[in-house]
Amino acid sequence: MQKDYFVGAHHYLTPFYSPCISKGCVPEASEFGRFLPDVWWLPYAAATLPFLLLFRMTCYYYRKAYYRAFWLSPPACAVAEPHTKYTGETRFPLLGQNLHRYFFYAAAIISVINTWDAIKAFENGDGGFGVGLGNVILWINVIMLWTYTVSCHSCRSLIGGRLNHFSKHPVRYKLWGWVSKLNTKHMQLAWVTLGTLAFTDFYVMAVSAGWFSDLRFIN
Repeated sequence: MQKDYFVGAHHYLTPFYSPCISKGCVPEASEFGRFLPDVWWLPYAAATLPFLLLFRMTCYYYRKAYYRAFWLSPPACAVAEPHTKYTGETRFPLLGQNLHRYFFYAAAIISVINTWDAIKAFENGDGGFGVGLGNVILWINVIMLWTYTVSCHSCRSLIGGRLNHFSKHPVRYKLWGWVSKLNTKHMQLAWVTLGTLAFTDFYVMAVSAGWFSDLRFIN
């Protein structure tokens, strides 16, 4: 039984359970229906969690990190390459890294869903408007997730790719410049969003479990 993922009084839904599409989800937390079977080994957000995991695993920063850490490829900038043959990402399973751009599309859709959850959290259980500390935490998390997502190399390529003359596309050039600046912080954003996700999940869980009450600013 999965529990402590939703605060009905303030409509707080932890991002790790969004969208909540299992038959075990409470109806108030199920904005997109309940159709997955309620079994102990299947997460309530099983339709989206694999895509988020694959988006991060195929992320250029994470690839650089675990290639160096686990495969010594390369071991360091000034150290000779220990491998006798280089095949890049042309063979299984690394061939799957090339699907990163499609996982980016999925992550963008999931970020839209998380944004909707943050908007719905302004609605109290009785249908009124309210603002609490949980709303602030949810929105900080959503903003950081969007920043990490759009700073992705695939997003930069999507906006500025296939253009021969930036001068003929001033809007896309401006957007490409913004994304390029964010892209330089992609590593830091990758770690920061892990922290905001974990903290948001902890806060919603703690309030739902009754460990403490949500600090309300507007009830």
